[in-house]
Amino acid sequence: MRRPETRPVPLSNDALAEAAALLKAGELVAVPTETVYGLAADATNEDAVARIYEVKGRPPANPLIAHVASEQMAAHHANFTSLAVEMTDAHWPGPLTLVLEGGAGLAEAVTAGLPTVALRQPKGPMATLSAMLDCPLAAPSANRSGALSPTRAEHVAEGLGDRIAMILDAGSCEAGLESTIVKIAANKATLLRPGPLSLADLAQFNVKPATGDGAVESPGTHFRHYAPSIPVRLNVTSVEDGEALIAFGAPISANTSTFQLSRAEDLAEAAHNLFNALWQAERSGARAIAVQSVPETGIGAAINERLHRAAEGGGEAK
Repeated sequence: MRRPETRPVPLSNDALAEAAALLKAGELVAVPTETVYGLAADATNEDAVARIYEVKGRPPANPLIAHVASEQMAAHHANFTSLAVEMTDAHWPGPLTLVLEGGAGLAEAVTAGLPTVALRQPKGPMATLSAMLDCPLAAPSANRSGALSPTRAEHVAEGLGDRIAMILDAGSCEAGLESTIVKIAANKATLLRPGPLSLADLAQFNVKPATGDGAVESPGTHFRHYAPSIPVRLNVTSVEDGEALIAFGAPISANTSTFQLSRAEDLAEAAHNLFNALWQAERSGARAIAVQSVPETGIGAAINERLHRAAEGGGEAK
């Protein structure tokens, strides 16, 4: 159902109280995290969670992350192994999602029929709201399914502003990339999606890259994601007529619209700026986007994963 356009509301105690009341009533609220803006609903409310899929146009087989206020809340809904406890002690609150056996007490659509559930304790207002409601919040990225992830409130307003009840505005997201997703099974850890925490950051837990058959095991790992509405070329050494440039380091051309990831070639800065740079380039009037190469080291692996998926899906109808 369309509604009058919802404009972002600056984060405050009053805004949090209003957001909590809306969530309790089954409404959807866009909430900032340190990764991206999430489209939140009460994860125990079947109708509210179903609305997430409706509003986003999200495939029903694509599960959601349940955001929690604490490890104790998470343990009510999943089998928290000793390895899970060690990893959450080290990296919660933060940009780490764990996929664990479980899902009890949550709306069925949160797990999309899988025997596992994806859980994260984020920093900031998402966890605060979870604590205020005393329940997990299901929250994929606050965008249309497949489109660029929102890292600023204005990104959310443009894509979903006429379909949700409230947008909490806390400025640009710190990390700028969706969370790192790790599955724990038989007390072994497997990386399902790269993110702000790299394999090096998780080295003490012996996390291994996934080598499966491509089956969906967690949110954001199979379906088309992160795609602008115009084509994307990667690792360019020249810019073609009509292309906007996304630069990393010194721009390779001075004769086109340019959007910088990091002039200083700082990968954390590049991650923070990635989705906003793609968003701006998409709206620049260019026919396509050319992207300079980004190193694969550290968080660069997650940046490149998002860019490759943007290039595969860029220009397709949303």
